[in-house]
Amino acid sequence: MKSWMVIGQYLPGNSFIHRLDPRTKLMIIFSFVCVIFFANHWTGYLLFTLFTIYSIALSKVSLPFLLKGITPIWFFIVLTFFLHILITREGEVLWEIGSFPIYEEGIQRGIEISWRLLILVVFTSLLTLTTAPMEITDALESLLGPLKRWKLPIHELALMMSISLRFIPTLMDETDRISKAQASRGVDLKSGTLKDRMYASIPLLIPLFIGAFKRAEDLATAMEVRGYAGGEGRTKLRELQFTYLDGVAAVGYVIVLILFIYLR
Repeated sequence: MKSWMVIGQYLPGNSFIHRLDPRTKLMIIFSFVCVIFFANHWTGYLLFTLFTIYSIALSKVSLPFLLKGITPIWFFIVLTFFLHILITREGEVLWEIGSFPIYEEGIQRGIEISWRLLILVVFTSLLTLTTAPMEITDALESLLGPLKRWKLPIHELALMMSISLRFIPTLMDETDRISKAQASRGVDLKSGTLKDRMYASIPLLIPLFIGAFKRAEDLATAMEVRGYAGGEGRTKLRELQFTYLDGVAAVGYVIVLILFIYLR
């Protein structure tokens, strides 16, 4: 299962995106997530789509591998599209399926929101694919450093987020292993009514949760044995440093933002 699940995975490499400072990547991604919600025309979506494809090319990550890796998200993308068709009651009626009308605005909104969600998932997946978990932790701690004035446990929060991302592919592997073990015992998870499949998933969920709690306990014990006591007074083996590559990336992203504002 890990072979097609990209969320939480890290692919070592030496591409332009890999060599960027993780703080630069985080700031660009956070800004991108906010700005894309202001897109209100197909030209804005086209611009962000081209920017995402160009970023994928710079990361040297295979586009088919990336799209295949977000398979679990496709359900939500399709669901979002049909929900807007069902909910939106504006514009001209294009078709009528029985007594149910399909509005032009509903289709347009469904395409826009679904496309926006797809771009967000693909673009944000580049962060974990091109950045090691420890680099993400250090970058989050550095960016959230000013909040330490209010006695917030920044190091612990960043570490929790990094561990959560790292556990995603681990849990996917565990789910795959348990499902195969249950199938070998005669449990059918793929046929029958929805109610039958929900009941059949109980033998899958219980050992999965037990295994997740056991892994968390083992990790906590290992950290305590190694003397982990929080971020106070800790030093880092590798210090984060901005390079000229980060400047190039920042300038390129600013140009994209200026074009977006102009196109709006």
